[in-house]
Amino acid sequence: MTRRSDSYLPVPGEEKSLDVEFVKSEAKSHESIPMRKIYADEGSPMYPRLGPYFSDGRRRVDYVLTYHIQKPSSTGHRSSKVTETNFIRRLRRSLSMRGSKAPLQPKDDPEIVAQEQQGSYHEDDKRFRREEFEENLLDMGLEMEKDEQGHFPSIGFLKIHAPWNILCREAEFMKLKMPTKKVYDVKQGSNLVEKIRLFIHKVTGPLHPKVDDNQPQHIKSLSHPFSREKQHLFDLSDKDHFFDSKTRSSIVYEILKRTRCTKAKYSMGITSLLANGVYAAAYPLHDGDIEGPDAPTNDRKLLYEQWASYSVFYKYQPIGLIRKYFGEKVGLYFAWLGVYTQMLIPASIVGVIVFLYGCATVDDNIPSMEICDPRNNITMCPLCDHACSYWKLMTACGTARASHLFDNPATVFFSVFMALWAVLFMEHWKRRQMRLNYVWDLTGFGEEEEEEHKDHNRAEYEVRVMQKSTKKEHSLPQGEKVKLTCTDRLPAYLTTVVMMGFMITATFAIVFGVILYRISIKTALHVSTYPAARSNVRATVKTTAAIIYLIIIIVLDEIYAAVARWLTTLEVPKTDKSFEERLIFKTFILKFVNAFTPIVYLAFFRGRLVGRPGKYLYVVGSYRMEECAHAGCLMELCIQLCITMLGKQLIQNNLFEIGIPKLKKLLQRKKSELDPKQQEELNKSLQAYEKDHILCPFIGINPEYMEMIIQFGMVTLFVASFPLAPLFALLNNIIEIRLDAKKFVMELRRPIAAKAKDIGIWYNLLRGLSKLAVIVNAFVIAFTSDFIPRLVYQYTYSPDGTMHGFINHSLSYFNVSDFEPGTDPVEPLNLGYKVEICRFKDFREPPWSSSPYDLAKVFWVVLAARLAFVIVFQNVVMLMSDFMDWLIPDIPKDISLQMHKEKILMVELFMKEEQGKRLSARDNHDHDYGNAPSANISPPQPRSRQANCY
Repeated sequence: MTRRSDSYLPVPGEEKSLDVEFVKSEAKSHESIPMRKIYADEGSPMYPRLGPYFSDGRRRVDYVLTYHIQKPSSTGHRSSKVTETNFIRRLRRSLSMRGSKAPLQPKDDPEIVAQEQQGSYHEDDKRFRREEFEENLLDMGLEMEKDEQGHFPSIGFLKIHAPWNILCREAEFMKLKMPTKKVYDVKQGSNLVEKIRLFIHKVTGPLHPKVDDNQPQHIKSLSHPFSREKQHLFDLSDKDHFFDSKTRSSIVYEILKRTRCTKAKYSMGITSLLANGVYAAAYPLHDGDIEGPDAPTNDRKLLYEQWASYSVFYKYQPIGLIRKYFGEKVGLYFAWLGVYTQMLIPASIVGVIVFLYGCATVDDNIPSMEICDPRNNITMCPLCDHACSYWKLMTACGTARASHLFDNPATVFFSVFMALWAVLFMEHWKRRQMRLNYVWDLTGFGEEEEEEHKDHNRAEYEVRVMQKSTKKEHSLPQGEKVKLTCTDRLPAYLTTVVMMGFMITATFAIVFGVILYRISIKTALHVSTYPAARSNVRATVKTTAAIIYLIIIIVLDEIYAAVARWLTTLEVPKTDKSFEERLIFKTFILKFVNAFTPIVYLAFFRGRLVGRPGKYLYVVGSYRMEECAHAGCLMELCIQLCITMLGKQLIQNNLFEIGIPKLKKLLQRKKSELDPKQQEELNKSLQAYEKDHILCPFIGINPEYMEMIIQFGMVTLFVASFPLAPLFALLNNIIEIRLDAKKFVMELRRPIAAKAKDIGIWYNLLRGLSKLAVIVNAFVIAFTSDFIPRLVYQYTYSPDGTMHGFINHSLSYFNVSDFEPGTDPVEPLNLGYKVEICRFKDFREPPWSSSPYDLAKVFWVVLAARLAFVIVFQNVVMLMSDFMDWLIPDIPKDISLQMHKEKILMVELFMKEEQGKRLSARDNHDHDYGNAPSANISPPQPRSRQANCY
């Protein structure tokens, strides 16, 4: 193997002939080199066309690396041969260059040449790096086989297999918990909660997926970290299946991450090699085919039938099988999504009941009846300057009746219910997560193991450290470790702060632009000569503005995701975990602001910064700030939430995740010169690793989490204005689960099985949103709806204790002679009389009082009541939430008992093992003395020191 100190030259093509004597002599001197890296021969009789195996048909392909190759036109079929000759060629070339009289110049180094000229040497440089990396993999004990004669002319495939001894070594090093021969009965809990859970489990039996489990649910194997010294504890009767495909691929991936390529300017691992194009892709294989009657039964096919099919949408997910196939991290995501979807069912039922209550009581609502009563001849002030005219309050009858559907006393109860629902959801998930940790043997997955499995330094961080150490090579004290400090990252941090501020400001500016659009289009429709446009001004403005907001949100979501990744890359986080958490935080902030800024404006700012007739507030010159309808802004808030939720779910889920992949496949079929039958035959002839190469690369589950977290915010933050939000979320999630399942099983490459004992930072975001939801809903009820003004009127100002007269009480008077010049209507409404007084919604003194148009006393009473409601609502709900959090234990009692039982059984197992070892040693000792002659039997004498001297 060529070492780091060896010199070498790039060679554009492979040598066609070798000195036979040299090859023989070199082969003799390197007999210890394992001959395990071969080229697959398509003509081999044991060559399995569709199986995920080597050409011998026995060794399973655990991992695949792909790379780009440049083939000369005259290249023919390559026969199967041992590629150890590559090593010999490089060694011979190195020795010949050392024996040359001309010294090796720095410019001959391929890395320098590749930097100076991006020519033919660039591919040779990549090839040399690959060869060194692959030789290092051979030294690690892996077995490899190349295939450069597949259906992809420019793609080479490196198949990797981990032998049994390597799997055992790495499993011990990674401290993988494996099931032992010892099994025990899992006793179910005897308390009321567990009995209810078991009863529900039995009742919902038909809803469970038909996944064959070799071991009954009430029996569990005792698991222990694998050890080669204690192999007798494990059931090794079937070594081929003791480590499943998920475990094997994760073991190989750990080896790939540890193996370095040191010939480059910087030490490079598999991530750096992928980033620099040395390898094009790296992925484990799926278990097998899905479709077709001849497809053998495997976990992938089982997942497709029992999980990824829309015909089983009503069933539970096979979480255990998902974890077995994709790993704990993906399994926890789908388990969390399943719990979230289940918890949406009671929230949806209560939300529908609240909505139906509003529908049933709309005809009994006195304020809306007063607005719709034509006998109340109330003339309202114009909604815009100059172009708008006076209007009758009864024209807002439809909006008032519709607002009652969402603005009624039941919405207050629903807000309290949803706040407690969020707490119950979090507690239920913690208990479910703890149960999964026990079943999946993750209870002992501690911080040290997390560091060992996840916290490998990122390639970008290592490159930066190498650059820094090169610059400060002579100034650093000997032995001091180089690392990136806050000072090194300061420019990146400043860039992040500036860019985040700019993006948030841009979001505010875009929302402000849509506000100006609403004002302009309202004025334009009012002066329109088209009667239909003038009669539907409010509906047109609301709907078009909400659709514009939706389009902006979807477009900015994609932009913000790319910006967040770029900013996180600039910061050069040390580990993958740190990179992921920083990326999640930035993406969440930007997408949260993007999704909720227009909603916050409608809920808390629209109609507040308006002014009054004769003294309106203007922005950007002559744009008068828009007012709420008489029934309040709650209806517009409801419309915005409805369109945003439905639009994001339909467009982002259906169009992006279903439509675009199908469109790409359709375009590929049209570009292909093959007819459908030929295409089908080609797909059948592809190898397993070639089929997986066609699939889309797995980019992580963070986008799926982010989508659900934003939806959770929509469901909880403004649920007081839209009780049907949980129902829409439930319907979306039923489709989303099967859509994601189909994507994971059929359209994506198999991800690396990553261990995780929780959902990480996402739990903290969920908890923060649930706390924020209490405050937001308190302000929505108090300031956006008319719930508090109605209560104040009914119990303070109403003469008979009812809501009769509330509409007249909530309207102030304005003398039209007090309009500012040029703002009065050009075409007053033809009422048959001259308008002298118009009304507007506010609590102000009448024009005939001593202080006209000042805020009236009732305004301050209502404001005090609103603030008091916010304080009381927030503290009461928070107290109830904390009480429920304290009342419900995080760990189920039966799981706690079983974990304690496992520890006792483990101790007993090792005690029996030690006793067995002592008895065995005693028997051997007695046997040795029993076979010795009696005359020679004597007690052992201590050896003198002189006996030990030589």
